Amino acid sequence: MAVDPFSRKEWYDLRVPTVFETRIAGKTLVNRSQGTKNAVDYLKSRVFEVSLGDLNKDEEQAFRKFKLQVSDVAGRNCLTTFHSMDITTDKLRSMIKKWQTLIEASVEVKTSDGYLLRLFAIGFTKRHAGQVKSTTYAQSSQVRMIRKKMVEVMTNEVQSSTMREVLQKFIPESIGREIEKACHSIFPLQNVLVRKCKLIKAPKVDAQKLLESHGSLEDTGSKIKGEFKEPEVQAEV
Repeated sequence: MAVDPFSRKEWYDLRVPTVFETRIAGKTLVNRSQGTKNAVDYLKSRVFEVSLGDLNKDEEQAFRKFKLQVSDVAGRNCLTTFHSMDITTDKLRSMIKKWQTLIEASVEVKTSDGYLLRLFAIGFTKRHAGQVKSTTYAQSSQVRMIRKKMVEVMTNEVQSSTMREVLQKFIPESIGREIEKACHSIFPLQNVLVRKCKLIKAPKVDAQKLLESHGSLEDTGSKIKGEFKEPEVQAEV
């Protein structure tokens, strides 16, 4: 008689850092600890992709996606940390239009608490005030100057901040606004944002700091409609 494979599995909550509004992003399955096989070992380093719209309960932020990695397990809670950030393809394509110049820049920079990040910024030229001409192409010398400013602003913003503060800057896109201000004297820009961020190297995980970044494990955030129930064990499949 075949045994239901789900009868050997356990459900764990995916907890996200307190920088986001939602406390639990979802659930994940893993085989129960048995003999030399420990369930925790199979949960650690798992990566989950979650929309910022779900994390902050705001549909307007749904174009930004965060990847979170399980760094530790406390009871039935998977404690996650930042892995990477990206924007959706439809958002990127909606910003690309004719008669304007697309400018991109990337930089590797370390936060004040030792996280090495690679950031990618994107921006588009726009019309000057009172401009009649329909095109807004920037000269190659202006593009080089804008790219240099982008790198400068991203480096300053990240170097002076902790990883938590950097995440808080991504959500309202404050880095993009700083780039717009810095580049306005060269060429006016629009739709400037950090489109991608990768975690290249992280310091060793401190269990105490990790717990502090998740707040109380009793806090479950907003209640989901309906109670979650584990599926019943089936005798046969």
